[in-house]
Amino acid sequence: MSTWANLGLQDSASPLMEQLIFFHDHALLILVMITVLVGYLMFMLFFNSYINRFLLHGQLIEMIWTILPAIILLFIALPSLRLLYLLDEINEPSVTLKSIGHQWYWSYEYSDFNNVEFDSYMIPTNELANDGFRLLDVDNRIVLPMNSQIRILVTAADVIHSWTIPALGVKVDGTPGRLTQTNFFINRPGLFFGQCSEICGANHSFMPIVIESVPVNYFIKWISNNVNS
Repeated sequence: MSTWANLGLQDSASPLMEQLIFFHDHALLILVMITVLVGYLMFMLFFNSYINRFLLHGQLIEMIWTILPAIILLFIALPSLRLLYLLDEINEPSVTLKSIGHQWYWSYEYSDFNNVEFDSYMIPTNELANDGFRLLDVDNRIVLPMNSQIRILVTAADVIHSWTIPALGVKVDGTPGRLTQTNFFINRPGLFFGQCSEICGANHSFMPIVIESVPVNYFIKWISNNVNS
């Protein structure tokens, strides 16, 4: 999760987020190079006293400053397209989770396991434990196995919501009457926090999401307990 004075991206917890961070750094490097070059040229214009009475045209320089930006755009577009297709790839998921957005809470269904389902509400500040996170913790966390391919199906019951977990690189809009799917792979245990990032109403920022990533044997025990109860 983000902490105070954290200006960069969160540490990744999935291969997709790693690729997103790599692409961010790649694009940022290109932007810095362009900014430095243009800034240098603009700065040197203040000290340029050369004149050329016979200069009428400059086809060569115009070809260069037309072709060079096109090549730079290719260096950004090709990795971007590759990443776009990677984000939509679904590879034989081990667990399918369905998430339904309501005002102002989420409902979850584990349809693979005899329809384990529950609602997840934000814990009010006056009921929060000492080790809880204000405006981020929920009463029922999503428990998922690490090192497993997870498919999530997102929809909404009233207005458009957005299921977003920054550390996993997942942001899916839940639209009423439409089922959207994506996938992710959690490669380490821990708690991962997110929120509804859609402008779906006055209290949309109070729809937190908490994923608890655990080893597979702990997940099986958790599922068994919930099915039996």
